[in-house]
Amino acid sequence: MVILDATIVNIALPHIASALKLSTTNLSWVINAYTLTFGGLLLLGGRIGDILGRRGTLITGVLLFSLASLLGGLATAPWMLLSARALQGMGGAIASPTALALITTNFAEGPARNRAFGVFSAVAGAGGAIGLLAGGMLTSWLSWRWVLFVNVPIGIAIALLAPLYINDSERRPGRFDIPGALTSTVGMVSLVYGFIRASEDGWGDPWTLGAFGLAVVLLASFLMIESRTAEPITPLRMFRDRNRAGSYGIMLCLAAAMFSIFFFVTLFVQDVLGYSPLRAGVSFLPISFAIVIAAQIAARLQVRFGAKPFLVLGTLLVTTGISWFTQISTGSSYLTGVLGPTVLFGLGMGCIFVPVMLTAVSGVAPRETGAATGLLNTMQQVGGSLGLSILVTVFGTASRNEGSKQAAAFLASHPSPQQLALFQHTHQLPKPYADQVLAHSISTAFEMGLVFAVLAVVIAVFVMKPKPPRDAPGGGLREVPPVAA
Repeated sequence: MVILDATIVNIALPHIASALKLSTTNLSWVINAYTLTFGGLLLLGGRIGDILGRRGTLITGVLLFSLASLLGGLATAPWMLLSARALQGMGGAIASPTALALITTNFAEGPARNRAFGVFSAVAGAGGAIGLLAGGMLTSWLSWRWVLFVNVPIGIAIALLAPLYINDSERRPGRFDIPGALTSTVGMVSLVYGFIRASEDGWGDPWTLGAFGLAVVLLASFLMIESRTAEPITPLRMFRDRNRAGSYGIMLCLAAAMFSIFFFVTLFVQDVLGYSPLRAGVSFLPISFAIVIAAQIAARLQVRFGAKPFLVLGTLLVTTGISWFTQISTGSSYLTGVLGPTVLFGLGMGCIFVPVMLTAVSGVAPRETGAATGLLNTMQQVGGSLGLSILVTVFGTASRNEGSKQAAAFLASHPSPQQLALFQHTHQLPKPYADQVLAHSISTAFEMGLVFAVLAVVIAVFVMKPKPPRDAPGGGLREVPPVAA
């Protein structure tokens, strides 16, 4: 349910923008409100489960997620939807790490637990693809609101059945790092808000400058809190190992590109190519298949060749795919402008997922494995939000500049009195001119995405120095099969 919700909403974005009168730059908050709270509170959610009991925490998180989904589906104003999405992120942050931890509680170590992790991995992998299809079907056949309503019956069923089938965990003594969670989450929200505000009101806007200033203060406070507290939500010692820090950096950069692809390409295929929501969902399936195929190959061959070749190959494929996206235009078809780069990107991400996960937990004590993987997941969510906000800022600037150019071209084309009156009343260009503005702004935004991808290549080549694979029993992938799953 949590993974599905990360993609199901993407397909409905153009319809949400039309229904709630959201600009493209503000539309990004529909994604960021969810991912920021999810990523910012993910580690705290895992700690809550450890201290208060995982089964009760899971049920609480699922019910909160379901309530937020209901409120989001009923939203009649942008602030209502964005508040509900933030609440969804909180529910997901509580439920998601607890669900994974409960597998270790309910299944004995060995074949039973490995099979359980295999099922969990398969469901998680299918969630993204199912979300794309379900989002298209629900938006086309019912309404965009049903991409949120669909979570309610699922959540209620989980809450009712969990006490019957799931054993609770023992409670562990500990403390909650509430100051760390709040300063990191609010600091990231302020930083993202600053970028998105700058895209519409400029870098000299007082609110933009105030948001950046507040972000600097809060994030600096977060680092001080984490360095001094006895039980930090983000153990800074995890960054001392160059390979682990490098794996976090790669995930941060590539998540920035991945979230942006789903956001911008969804707009392109529906607004420029004219795809229905269902057809748009189907058009994204090749990227899911590419990720799954490449991940299976990387997982099998990594024991022999080690992590670095796949990290380098994966980042290069991702960079090539994003470079292709920078050429997108109104003349691009699905085959030439979407399918090719998304497949390359998917193959690259598939090569990266398993080695970056294993590198993140390599050499970590068993009691800290959860913190190491939780940080990697947090980097993915935070990187996606921050990257999307930066690309949206570039998109907004390019959109204003290209919009002025296309408006001048439209007026020079001697429009009819009716066309001119409509333009003066709505400030909306006719479709050919509007499509040109959107395509140009998307390609310009991906130029910034290319910077993130190149940075990931630099980290993979020059920072990462993982140990060579070991063929002895217990070496390679055999060290952490549950984490790999």
